[in-house]
Amino acid sequence: MLQTQLGDITKVEGMEAVVNAANKSLLGGGGVDGAIHKAAGPGLLEETRALGGCETGDAKISGAYDLPVDYVIHTVGPVWNGGTNNEEELLAGCYRRSLEVAMENDVRKLAFPSISTGVYHFPVDKAASIAVDTVRAVTNDNPDAFDSIMWVLFDEKTKASYDAAINNIQYE
Repeated sequence: MLQTQLGDITKVEGMEAVVNAANKSLLGGGGVDGAIHKAAGPGLLEETRALGGCETGDAKISGAYDLPVDYVIHTVGPVWNGGTNNEEELLAGCYRRSLEVAMENDVRKLAFPSISTGVYHFPVDKAASIAVDTVRAVTNDNPDAFDSIMWVLFDEKTKASYDAAINNIQYE
């Protein structure tokens, strides 16, 4: 059920929602956030204005507009400051809350980017491990909630980190 794919999250097929690595305003930015806003079109910006922003580690849902999915789940990852400012717990919260929001909206097929590893500089290997461990914990607690969870990753190095994290999982 956990898998990775190299590619562009704005063009993912077979998913019901994508997760956006957003900033606190939810009004678009750089990286994945900018790409999702651009691909979704102006309706996404209009809707996210009404959501009133989002705190780090939390998640909110919107429509997907011109994206090939039904929903965008926006989550705000932590900026890496050396690991002394609760960054690991906040990143785990991004994945946990995104999955909770997905379950609340009957989303069974979900695609994630690598949250916080771009301009927020979270170390990729550490982020991948936290992401996979958190998703595994939530899916173990909710075994019938999801059909597919995928990370759509932009480059080979990041994909290799997530593949390694997935392959090191010890299922109960």
